[in-house]
Amino acid sequence: MSYAKKSVVARARLVAPALLLITLAACSGKDETAAPAAAGTPAAKPAAPAAPAAPAVSAQVQSMGTAELRDSASQALRDNRMYAPAGNNAMEYYLALRDKTPDDASVKSALTDLLPYTLIAAEQNLAREDFEEGQRLIALIEKVDPKAPALPRLRQGVARGVEVAALRTTEEADRAKREAEAKTKQQADQRTREADAARQIAAQQDAARTEAPRPADTAREDAERQATARREAEQRQQQAAAQQAAAARQPAAPALRPVSTPAPRYPTDALRAGTSGEVLVEITVGTDGSVTNARVLRATPARTFDREALNAVKRWRFEPVAAPVTTRRTLAFSPGG
Repeated sequence: MSYAKKSVVARARLVAPALLLITLAACSGKDETAAPAAAGTPAAKPAAPAAPAAPAVSAQVQSMGTAELRDSASQALRDNRMYAPAGNNAMEYYLALRDKTPDDASVKSALTDLLPYTLIAAEQNLAREDFEEGQRLIALIEKVDPKAPALPRLRQGVARGVEVAALRTTEEADRAKREAEAKTKQQADQRTREADAARQIAAQQDAARTEAPRPADTAREDAERQATARREAEQRQQQAAAQQAAAARQPAAPALRPVSTPAPRYPTDALRAGTSGEVLVEITVGTDGSVTNARVLRATPARTFDREALNAVKRWRFEPVAAPVTTRRTLAFSPGG
């Protein structure tokens, strides 16, 4: 191993062992303490069989030679690409090295040092509902250590998160449908009231003409007023019908499908102090899938993770949508996984 690589790995190992112990202890203790479902939420149904998962290590990385893998792993560590992006990170390079040199203790040690950071990133991706990236990180963790205590809890988190996201999408669609139906009924009631009022006016005018015949000029004026009232009633009905048709054509808010949602950087002071928390952000996604606006709605603790949370969500990308969508996401920060 080159001197530069040894230096990078040594610096990582100054922090990683303690963090690893904390992470694995927390994971093993929380496997059976997942938050209960909210009252009234239907029981989870078995998820449909998923498509075959991609290999943890990309084929391109697996095809690289030993020397190239070592150089790439060292460069990835220097660039802080510990577990991402896919196909170009230290975890995949070291896993491929382990397959080629299973007796290399330095490679095993590097994977042990990188494991807690990957655990934290997997938790954060599940918290912001980026299940595709979370499953990729879980595959890396499983390849490093198939018996890692956190694996059952992470898999349950994926299954539970997918169910919750699907349920929320269904509820939003139902709510939009109910609102459209209520608006349609309101417009129909308004048209009925306007038509009744027009008929009452016409009846009153007919009655007045029958009781007290007026000169020809007055009769013409009455006829003109009646025609004007009928035209106004017809115009109001046409406007209401146009509004109803526009409301029926208006599509429901599209569901957002993440393409890239990189994890926020963990503030150094917070990581050193073992501080955990979460940030609720509101983001607006433009039609091209990029985040056009973002703001913090709530942060615990205040002003500790706000900046990194905003920096992260501004780099998120989603599949293009027909119209801008505003939604909320919670970013969790937990040094212990």
